[in-house]
Amino acid sequence: MADVQQLRVQEAVDTMVKSLERENIRKMQGLMFRCSADCCEDSQASVQQVHQCIERCHAPLAQAQALVTSELEKFQDRLARCTMHCNDKAKDSIDAGSKEHPVKRQLESCVTKCVDDHMNLIPTMTKKMKESLSSIQK
Repeated sequence: MADVQQLRVQEAVDTMVKSLERENIRKMQGLMFRCSADCCEDSQASVQQVHQCIERCHAPLAQAQALVTSELEKFQDRLARCTMHCNDKAKDSIDAGSKEHPVKRQLESCVTKCVDDHMNLIPTMTKKMKESLSSIQK
C-alpha cells in the first residue's frame, strides 16, 4: 500500500483506538483495579477465593480488549484483501502487455479507493465497538 495511504489509515485507526481507550477502556481498567483491591480486603477468603475474585474482576476488561483486537484484525484483513485485489489487477494488466506507467497509476488509484472506502467504515466500526464496550461495562 502506498505510504501516504497507509499513513492515512494508521492515523485514523490510532485516533479511534485512543478515543476508545479514553472513553471506555480506561474506565473499565479503573473498575477492574478497584474490584481487585476489594477482593484483597476480604481477610476471611482463601488464596484461591481471592484469585477467583480477581479473575472475575478482570474478565470484562479482557473481553473488551479481545473485542477491540478482533474488530481491528477484521478491518485490517478487509483492507489487505482489497489492496491484494488491486495488486492482482495490476499484475494481470502487466501480463496482458500493458505499459508499466499506466498500470502504476491504475494501482495507485485502486489502492486509494480501497483506503477511502475503508476510512468511511471507521465511524460505523467505532460506534459499534463503543456500543459493545458499553454493554460489557454493565
